[in-house]
Amino acid sequence: MIDLNTMVDPGQGRNDPRIYTDQDVYQRELEYVFGRTWLFLAHESQLPKPGSFIQTYMAEDPVLVVRQRDGSVKAFLNQCRHRGMRICRSDAGVSKAFTCTYHGWSYDLEGNLINVPLEERAYRNEIDKSEWGALKVPRIANYRGFYFGTWSQETPEFEDYLGDMAFYFDAVVDRFDGGLDLAPGTTKWVIDCNWKFAAEQFASDMYHVPVSHASGLTALSDGLEVTAPLPSLEMPGRQFGGNGHGSGGFFSQERASRPPFIGEATYAWLRSREKETAERLGIDRAHKVHNHNTVFPNFSWLGNGFWTMRVWHPRGPGQIEVWSWTYLPKNAPAEVRAEIRQMTQRTFSPAGSFETDDGENWTEIQRNLRGYKARHNTFHTGMGLGHEEYDVHGLPGESNDVFAEHAARSFYRRWSDLVKGKSWTEIQESDKTRALSMSERP
Repeated sequence: MIDLNTMVDPGQGRNDPRIYTDQDVYQRELEYVFGRTWLFLAHESQLPKPGSFIQTYMAEDPVLVVRQRDGSVKAFLNQCRHRGMRICRSDAGVSKAFTCTYHGWSYDLEGNLINVPLEERAYRNEIDKSEWGALKVPRIANYRGFYFGTWSQETPEFEDYLGDMAFYFDAVVDRFDGGLDLAPGTTKWVIDCNWKFAAEQFASDMYHVPVSHASGLTALSDGLEVTAPLPSLEMPGRQFGGNGHGSGGFFSQERASRPPFIGEATYAWLRSREKETAERLGIDRAHKVHNHNTVFPNFSWLGNGFWTMRVWHPRGPGQIEVWSWTYLPKNAPAEVRAEIRQMTQRTFSPAGSFETDDGENWTEIQRNLRGYKARHNTFHTGMGLGHEEYDVHGLPGESNDVFAEHAARSFYRRWSDLVKGKSWTEIQESDKTRALSMSERP
């Protein structure tokens, strides 16, 4: 395995490419990263009533997320304690209990074992069912209708874990009076690349847009009557990075014309909600904060205009399974909601004009890394290094120019600390020291 102490160097802007291919590193990620961070589980709209459930993953571990009879939400490993079969094989639904299809052990909505076939004869009534329930996810956080879970008792409380990222997350999830919901159904596809390529790009990378998405942007603009079809590359813009999270880049100028990726009905409705949005977020945040974002490690979204949220589920060091949803303003008219879904499908679905650009880049990188020399050829992550600022331009936390890799370095700094097995106490002390140092810069 590569040296854990030298595999990334955020201070110099360098990465060892083997972090994307090494099987031992990947196994440490499963234990030390995904096992000790807050992972997205579900949105409240996916669990509308008691007994509602969805099947998802925490990294590679299958879990069930279930609305309880008292309205709370709990999650547990989707694994029978007898021989390890799933206790539910449906993606979603409503149930009163879950029964393993191998030997018939049954579990209630909390994951407690409640029935063992032939218990009297096969087990002589000697099995203690209270000891053999499904493994519970011990901590669940509900943040504005978004449920996150962690296996770790040591991980900070969710709002502390977010830190300054809450300002940027709220710019999307707390934007409208009625809140958000997720369009029914999960779109899933597989990309042959390491999960970090996708999570890092959504955290940090606006730099790829003018090159990778040039043809898609041109196609979207073709024939539309808009006076400013695309953001000018000369516009002022920032990106945030902190605690491993990133709000990857946004241009600050208020737009007076309809961008090409927003439909007419949606644009008109958004303009009609500007006062509401300004009151909720403040006018600066309403205008400044959007585009791509990642809550570390693997929950990402794009701002209003593309309306997509997704989890990058790891499937080994060289593959991810993308689970994607269109998020919608709950109180928007049906015409607007339909228009948003259509635009998301055109741009960031498996066959979307921008999604395919990204997937092609990531798979080509992963293919290159099959080579010995390619795996030992250091990557540069130093764009904007040394030009970070703190609490400036009305934006909390560390930020840099929109064209920088500041959030990527934050992502890899947090990743490295976790993979090396640092405790959360050590990590938080480092965060405090860094924040103090940044705030004292002239």
